[in-house]
Amino acid sequence: MHGRDLSAGLRGWWPRSLRARVILAFVVVAMVAAAAASAAGYAAARASLVDETQRRAADSVRDQISRLAPEVEYPPDQQALERLRTSLGEDSMVTFGSRTAASGNALGLISDEMRTAVAEGDRLTVQRVVDGSGPHLVLATPILRTEIDGRQRDSGIEAYVVQDLAPTQAQLDRWTRIVVLTIAGALPLAVVLALLVSRSVLRPIQRLADSANELAAGNLSTRLTPTGRDELADLAATFNDTAAALERSVGELRHREAGARRFVADVSHELRTPIMALTSIMEMVEADARDRSPDEREMATMAVDRTRKLARLAEDLLELSRLDAGAVGLRLELVDVVHVVADTVRTRGWADDVDLVPAEPVLARVDVRRLDISVANLVGNALRHGRPPVVVEVRTEGDDVLVIVTDHGPGLPDGVDAERLFARFVKAGSARGASDGSGLGLSITLVNAQLHGGSVSAGAGEEAGARFVLRLPRRVDAEPGPHGGDDERRAGA
Repeated sequence: MHGRDLSAGLRGWWPRSLRARVILAFVVVAMVAAAAASAAGYAAARASLVDETQRRAADSVRDQISRLAPEVEYPPDQQALERLRTSLGEDSMVTFGSRTAASGNALGLISDEMRTAVAEGDRLTVQRVVDGSGPHLVLATPILRTEIDGRQRDSGIEAYVVQDLAPTQAQLDRWTRIVVLTIAGALPLAVVLALLVSRSVLRPIQRLADSANELAAGNLSTRLTPTGRDELADLAATFNDTAAALERSVGELRHREAGARRFVADVSHELRTPIMALTSIMEMVEADARDRSPDEREMATMAVDRTRKLARLAEDLLELSRLDAGAVGLRLELVDVVHVVADTVRTRGWADDVDLVPAEPVLARVDVRRLDISVANLVGNALRHGRPPVVVEVRTEGDDVLVIVTDHGPGLPDGVDAERLFARFVKAGSARGASDGSGLGLSITLVNAQLHGGSVSAGAGEEAGARFVLRLPRRVDAEPGPHGGDDERRAGA
């Protein structure tokens, strides 16, 4: 549990920006390196200074004792011990058996262990001791007596010297301050270097990101200029190869799509005239079948219905072909949207099955024909796939006008994405496969809404059924178009 909390805490503290992470990592590494190098140098210098101080002190004591030892009479009296102690300086002590000559306040630093070591040995003993007044160096040595035969024997005299290491400590403190100042001074330098390094490293990445955004926006001719021979240059070359391959693939797909659209448009256009003629003929057949048997009348009615459905499909395909080709422009007119919606319902004979919510006039600058087609597609879809009554409401929301179509049917089928309903030739639900719709009405409505700068959405109704919302910008304050007189006539209708 604690490990997960620590990991989560580190993730929350670690910056998300790549630039910040590079700078932080560089500064941390630089500071750690500077601190390690300074600490190593300080430790080496400190050890060298302490060793040198101890060596000089030991050599000094050894030289003094070597110089004074021949002058000492054996066995020495108290005066001889005092002279020897005086020659060793302040904070020193000389002992011989029970006799002691001592002077100074630091003699308490001489430990019993050191006395024992001097009594049992014949070499200089050095010990570093720290008390409340600071560090001191304690030196102890037995004084050897040279016999006539040249041999040296222990004279029984022991010398102790305590030296103050305050000057040495002061020098170490100065070095410590220099190390701290060096590390502190390295911080702004590390930050500046990190900024320069991050700029040199991240600039190609930023160019790559910008180029990727341009590529995503549709500018397939975007290319990078590789510089250098590092991994970023290889990445830029790979990006260029990918962009070129994508441009070729998209170009080929666009060419095929354009050909398919032309084919659909040509077929729809060529079918339009014979289908119209066939519709007229089938209507005549239906009229002549009134005097025939019920089976013949049913077959004639079915043939007329299928012919009309084929005619609507051809019209919808031709309309979509025009929209896809960008050959359709908007003829914006200032109209009462409530009046246009009511005309759409009335002219198609849906007045008995559609409830129009009473509303005050709502003025908007729209393409009347495309608004009529869009509303007709939404209401017709509700009548075919829902249950009456179909409710149509027109209201405003901010700077937009909303046409809301709600039915009381089973609603949107389970497992069907609402946005997928606006795809071409999509009929949600298996029961809708044999409906009179072409599967293109909602697609045409979506394209018409987008031409206006609006949108269309689908969802569940508040009580039951499906709810479609057509949202268009009103543009009431826009400049009137070339059909200003017609605008006034429609607005006042």
